[in-house]
Amino acid sequence: MDRMARAATTTDAFNAVAEPRRREILEVLAQGERAVGDLTEALGIAQPQVSKHLKVLHEVGLVAVREDGRRRLYRLNGRGLRPIHDWVARFERHWEDRFGVLDAVLEELQEEP
Repeated sequence: MDRMARAATTTDAFNAVAEPRRREILEVLAQGERAVGDLTEALGIAQPQVSKHLKVLHEVGLVAVREDGRRRLYRLNGRGLRPIHDWVARFERHWEDRFGVLDAVLEELQEEP
């Protein structure tokens, strides 16, 4: 029986951020550049797990890394988030319109005696 292979989590930004720990890493990195040790402390998970997640995030372009002596410092790569931002922006416009309609209805209700 033929089965389609499941998409790897490293194929794109959407799949990479589907994992909750990776989203947590991105949230920490949004505050600034961090070493792996800083991330393990901030997240309370083991270094091998953090390194595994950073590898995936780096492969899809969501984080950048630079060498600082013997340390590797990771930072958020905003350009890598662009496809996610663009996709979410389509829904944001829809919900802004819907909230505008809701605001108008609420104003009308407040004006009634």
